[in-house]
Amino acid sequence: MADSQKKKRPVPEAGQWPDKLLVPVLVAGVVLTTVGFLMAFLYAAPVDGAEVNGFQLIGSKLVTHRQLLSQKIFYFHMPVAIVSFVMLIAAAYYAIRFLASKNQRYDTCSRVAMEISLLFVIGTMITGDLWTRFEWGVWWTWDPRLTTYLILMLIVIAYFVMRNSVDDPERRATYGAVISIIAFIDVPICMMVTRLIPTSIHPVVVRQNGMAPDMTITVMVCLVGMLCVAYGLYRLRFRTVRIEERVEALKEQLEEE
Repeated sequence: MADSQKKKRPVPEAGQWPDKLLVPVLVAGVVLTTVGFLMAFLYAAPVDGAEVNGFQLIGSKLVTHRQLLSQKIFYFHMPVAIVSFVMLIAAAYYAIRFLASKNQRYDTCSRVAMEISLLFVIGTMITGDLWTRFEWGVWWTWDPRLTTYLILMLIVIAYFVMRNSVDDPERRATYGAVISIIAFIDVPICMMVTRLIPTSIHPVVVRQNGMAPDMTITVMVCLVGMLCVAYGLYRLRFRTVRIEERVEALKEQLEEE
């Protein structure tokens, strides 16, 4: 009697219309990112000899100018960081919708967005460390922007540690939604910390006369390309997960009959 009254697990949809855009968006993303890479080296004018607060010791290293390689890394570091923020915002949005509706589909959306954000968070840390090494002469310094982003990365990693340690699906989804929202709260802090803390040595890029037109165009091409790549990866992963969930739901229905 109890088994007959047991609520059946809903069967996820087989596919959605955005899946048709998957391949074109991924191809466009790869092409634009490649074009941006070439523009960074062939189109954007080099910046050399710009002083970093005059003569300054950063991590016991004397820094007097920005080196050319660090400038080229910037064209990928900044877009990757922005994409990581966008994916974290998407994850928090679906997390809030899950908490409001308890719809498992929103938990899947949030989890996939967190997975893609982790890729770009790691990419941001790698390119940021390279930029720091060539720009400031050290691999790491406890600059406010670097510190807040490190905290953000640890929160994202904690999200996946939690999901792998909680067995109950509903509790796992609820805890995951809460952590996604916490990660989202750190996003505006990471973005604004260099403006809020004047002593930060991390440069403020988006400001009046902050970038020359050729630099802005190169950054935008890379940004649009990486946004396309992120969206394509999101749809690809989401479709794969939903197919797996559909198979599991159909198996449960067959076992109940």
